[in-house]
Formats: sequence, C-alpha cells, structure tokens
Amino acid sequence: QVSLVESGGGSVQAGSSLRLSCLASGRTSSTYYMGWFRQAPGKEREFVAAITRSGGRFYADSVQGRFTISRDDAKNTVYLQMNSLKPEDMAVYYCAAGTGRAVGRPTGYDYWGQGTQVTVSS
Repeated sequence: QVSLVESGGGSVQAGSSLRLSCLASGRTSSTYYMGWFRQAPGKEREFVAAITRSGGRFYADSVQGRFTISRDDAKNTVYLQMNSLKPEDMAVYYCAAGTGRAVGRPTGYDYWGQGTQVTVSS
C-alpha cells in the first residue's frame, strides 16, 4: 500500500556529510510517522531517527546533534541530513513508515525501503 525508495547513499571521508532521501508513494495518508534505521554487518537493525505527522523529532543517542530528520509534505519526501560522519556510521540505511505503534522500534513500522549503503572512510 505504501512504497518507499531511498537515495543519496555513497562513500565519504570521516567528518563529511551526506543527505539521504526517501520518496513515498501510495496510501501515505495512513502513516503516522516516518523513520530511518540502519544495519551494519553482524549487527541488528537499529533506530536512527523519526518524525511524526505533527513534526515531532526523535533521535538515537549515537546521532544526536549530528543528524537531522526533516520532511517535505508537498513532495512526499523525508530527508536525513548526516553531518560529521564517523566510521561507526557505516551501514545500510533504511527508510520506514509506521501507522502508530512504536516509533523507536522496527516492530512499529509497516513499510520499508530497499536500503541505501553509506560508507565512511578514515
């Protein structure tokens, strides 16, 4: 019912920036919040950031102060601005849409994008 497509991943040096985009289509009016998760090899998928329909923002402690989530309703697009990137930020980043259960956990989301790779070299 909802399709999500991420873009903007790539390979950068530590300390630089990237902006990820998530284009949503379908029945997007049914979603209450959008989030970003990431998964590194050998690790579980972890919460990064989320934004509610009312504009509230939530961040993982590991990215607080460095990452910013935002939304453009006219374009049905959610962004993740990532600054001061560190090698430990390397992961596949996933965009997700939830209908109102748990904003900070994967179980709270119903739709997922295909993921985009972020690589950070030092």
